[in-house]
Amino acid sequence: MAPVKIAILDDYQNISARYFTHLQPKISITQFPDTLDAHDATHQRQLISRLQPFDVIVTMRERTPLTKETLSALPNLKLLLTTGTRNLALDTAYCASRDIPVAGTSSRPVGCHSTVQHTWALILGLTRHIARDDKAVKSGAWQGSLAMGVSGKTLGVLGLGKLGAEVGRIAVAFGMEVIAWSANLTQEKADESAVAAGVSPGTFQAVTKEEFFERADVLSLHCVLSERSRGIVGRSELERMKRNAVLVNTSRGPLVDEAALLEALNEGRIGGAALDVFETEPLPLDSPWRTTEWGVGGRSEVLLSPHMGYGDNEQIHGWYREMAGNLEKWLNGEELGTRMN
Repeated sequence: MAPVKIAILDDYQNISARYFTHLQPKISITQFPDTLDAHDATHQRQLISRLQPFDVIVTMRERTPLTKETLSALPNLKLLLTTGTRNLALDTAYCASRDIPVAGTSSRPVGCHSTVQHTWALILGLTRHIARDDKAVKSGAWQGSLAMGVSGKTLGVLGLGKLGAEVGRIAVAFGMEVIAWSANLTQEKADESAVAAGVSPGTFQAVTKEEFFERADVLSLHCVLSERSRGIVGRSELERMKRNAVLVNTSRGPLVDEAALLEALNEGRIGGAALDVFETEPLPLDSPWRTTEWGVGGRSEVLLSPHMGYGDNEQIHGWYREMAGNLEKWLNGEELGTRMN
């Protein structure tokens, strides 16, 4: 019997293959570490051509969207494996209509969530000018501008789910006031989130949208991307922010109107931004996020990281190990774990 053809997408660190090699010669593996932008028509055609021969696709959560248009052009596809317990970039309903099982992963390290840790690394890195000062010291300079202390300041959490509440809980330890807003947030729900996070009711204040953007010194996004939330931080919201306020996004790039944010930062209308997520990923080499000299000439401070909020060593390895386990179950005709359809 010919080996089952496996395509592994978007493994930037080249760590996945070791978890699948024990299944050879039942399978043959081809890795595609270079992400194609499925929103670009040329890349979309290349993606379809690339994937057409494969029986199984192994994909990292939301790096490569697999829409009905793409999936319908893959006649050999029999199994789709991804990471996490949901992946909004996959058309799981279409897969179900073709009897293509989609399975995710449930494993995650214990303790403070990786994205929460990264959020606070970005908040402190931006407000303390860590990246800029590191570059200055290594080039022979010394002290530049002073840091923005977060104690006594107000953290605004947009999306008070589990991650947002955990970010808020840590803010309390820094002596910050925590306000929160989302379309359906009430004080009752904010109190429930506070208790679940291990702090007292009333610690998280539910405020109006206008008050939220006007009061926050640090604004951190923690909501799911949907058509309803796309562009939830737009030009009018940015105009309400304090001149020295900073915006941190470790959730999804399109939650923020990128053009409006670039405009505000180029004009120095807010203190800065720390971004882990972007409209297009990986960032194009000519992206203004890469090419602009931020923090000089009246432009705001900008700190960037390459979508590493969930890039925790234990977590990523655990996900590949679990996906390989699901593939082995499928090859043996066993029930898959963490089914998505």
